[in-house]
Amino acid sequence: MKSFADLGGLVYSTDAGRMCPGCRQSVAQCTCKQNKPLPTGDGIVRVSRETKGRGGKAVTLVKGVLVDDAALEQLGKQLKAACGSGGTVKDSVIEVQGDHVERVMAALQKLGHKVKRAGG
Repeated sequence: MKSFADLGGLVYSTDAGRMCPGCRQSVAQCTCKQNKPLPTGDGIVRVSRETKGRGGKAVTLVKGVLVDDAALEQLGKQLKAACGSGGTVKDSVIEVQGDHVERVMAALQKLGHKVKRAGG
């Protein structure tokens, strides 16, 4: 059984608030997020539609965008607004609720990305 010291230590302090488990600084002063390298890939953005594990609901997935996390969040916000639906960004993948593959591909091409449809 793991001890409390093995689980990452201090997660909240009354002095600084929430603490980063990696660098042991407050979340506002975290240095380990700044050292993340940019994602690598072939430069092609792949857009697909998925229903697996979502109760039959379709979700449009955007993978392979080579930007940092803040720019990916902003791009996700733009794509959701263009489709008029909700969504999220998880693990460098933009998820847009609904079947909006064609709209997302058109919006990404307008922004200058090289886009391919993936998964049928």
